[in-house]
Amino acid sequence: MLPINRREQLTRFSAQLEEVGRERAEPRSAPNTPNPHAYKPRPMYFAPAQMKVWGYAADSRYLKCGTISFDVDVLQKRLGIHVSPEQAGVPRLRMNDDRLWTLMRLLTDAIDDFDPTAQLYGDSLTAAIAARLFEPPKETKGSQCRLSALQMKDAMSYLEAKMPARVELATLAELAGLSQSHYSRAFKASTGMAPYQWQLQARVERAKDLLLNTNGCLQDVAEATGFADAVHFGRTFRKLTGASPVAWRTDRLT
Repeated sequence: MLPINRREQLTRFSAQLEEVGRERAEPRSAPNTPNPHAYKPRPMYFAPAQMKVWGYAADSRYLKCGTISFDVDVLQKRLGIHVSPEQAGVPRLRMNDDRLWTLMRLLTDAIDDFDPTAQLYGDSLTAAIAARLFEPPKETKGSQCRLSALQMKDAMSYLEAKMPARVELATLAELAGLSQSHYSRAFKASTGMAPYQWQLQARVERAKDLLLNTNGCLQDVAEATGFADAVHFGRTFRKLTGASPVAWRTDRLT
């Protein structure tokens, strides 16, 4: 039995991603108070600020969790969402939601990704997690959720000017005068892609131009478009175009 003391002054949301052992680990509200909720696959818990949480495992040999700690007031302002006192103040020590769990796993996997696109990707995942955690589903017509022509122009110009550097979703949302969660939905409705997908596609398009109009090697092109190295560049290029950079360049220059 161990206290989970990670930033108790903040609200915490955690997902159990991997576990090895004969008995299931569980969060508890007190050391000797078993979790009253039955175990289900992909468990998660939500702990309000100032709440002490204890972790119990009779036989857990390996445990991997992803946890987000946040200030609810800051979250509301940043993402433009409303969190009721009941949502923020009621603990959920064993909850299950496949979509939320998947979003947390993707966010955890992206933490050590140094690719510039990872910033927008992580911001988008965080906004989606908050929306799923606190906001009820809403039916929204596509025409009501799109960016205006000016908002789209501002976004494209900013992303192009900053390429290939990291860009935060908060910056794009501020340019448009929208919350991050609203901006993510509107951007995808307008372009068919999430902001991080658009930025990645734009980097590949710039790489195509460099492949055709310069004599740079793959490492040079990778560095100019923000990829970690030629291997990372080649893998991403093939994924989006169906061909390796060398094959793509050769096919168009011959």
